[in-house]
Amino acid sequence: MPWWGLVSSSAAPVLLIGGWTVAAALQPSGFDPYVESISALASRDATNSWLMSLAFLGVGLCHLATAMALRPVAPAARVLLGVGGVATVAVAAFPLPGAEAHSVPHAIAATVAFVALAAWPALAASPDVATQQSAPVLRRHICVGAATVLLLLVGWFFAVVVSGGPSLGLSERIAAGAQSVWPFVVVVALRPTRQAPAARR
Repeated sequence: MPWWGLVSSSAAPVLLIGGWTVAAALQPSGFDPYVESISALASRDATNSWLMSLAFLGVGLCHLATAMALRPVAPAARVLLGVGGVATVAVAAFPLPGAEAHSVPHAIAATVAFVALAAWPALAASPDVATQQSAPVLRRHICVGAATVLLLLVGWFFAVVVSGGPSLGLSERIAAGAQSVWPFVVVVALRPTRQAPAARR
């Protein structure tokens, strides 16, 4: 596990959560993060829209770097994490024309990003028993459990989008935040720990 994997995986949630927090604070009064989406902060009519777009770009590149660093993880999971990273970059490349407007390329990119970043842990389990013992985070039930939780959060967000519920911003932030944190959890769990020296007799 290269050291830069720890940097990229820790930077992703900082960029995402920090990005939407600062960008929301810069909006005119009346912006409600409980109701309004993260993408609205990067829309073309948002104040300082470049800030959230840059955060999306940084998060996507971080996921790509983390996917390359996660060498103990199954290749299919790394590919899916990388797809999520590319789709997140596409979210930045195809911003909404307005906070209340719709964009097909943006919607496709966001959907692919949400699904890929939620599903990749399900494929991350190691078939090697020794690896599972040394890295419990790669045990099948933990990987499937993590993916299940993330997919349920994404499902909640999608349900709010379809129903037009009032908690769109909240559900999106919880789902996206959880997705950005899980790669960091995996990287930390796979990083070697320094053993304490044996006591001298």
